[in-house]
Amino acid sequence: MEIRKTETPSRELLLLADEVEASVADYIGRGTCYAACDDGRIVGQYVLIHTRPFTAEVVNIAVVPDRQRQGIATALLAHAVDTARRAGFRLLEIGTGNSGFGQIALYERCGFVRCGIDVDYFRKHSPTPIFENGVECRHMVRLRMELV
Repeated sequence: MEIRKTETPSRELLLLADEVEASVADYIGRGTCYAACDDGRIVGQYVLIHTRPFTAEVVNIAVVPDRQRQGIATALLAHAVDTARRAGFRLLEIGTGNSGFGQIALYERCGFVRCGIDVDYFRKHSPTPIFENGVECRHMVRLRMELV
């Protein structure tokens, strides 16, 4: 598997991780997208943006359903950490819904620590309620990693 910068991200894949088309359209134009390719097929991707001085954020990370739980997201996160560190960032952030138990566990296994909650983020920014794991996704759980 190879991870490389791509100028033509798969919106369909990004929409698996973020159902709000307007949100994807916003950050895809401001960020840099990296794709994990296996035998010429995009199997995962993430978008990295510069948010504040010395701070970058992974605003979307997605893996195709038939390749999930095979270490691709872990490899993408390791790539994001390395890319942000080489670019001189001191903090790398990521956020996910409060109902994304698997995502939160993955990010913590990769070294991110919880640092805050954006209360009712998804109620404010999603046109329809989102449910995951039988729980309404209301809040954005924020995590970060110090890169220095």
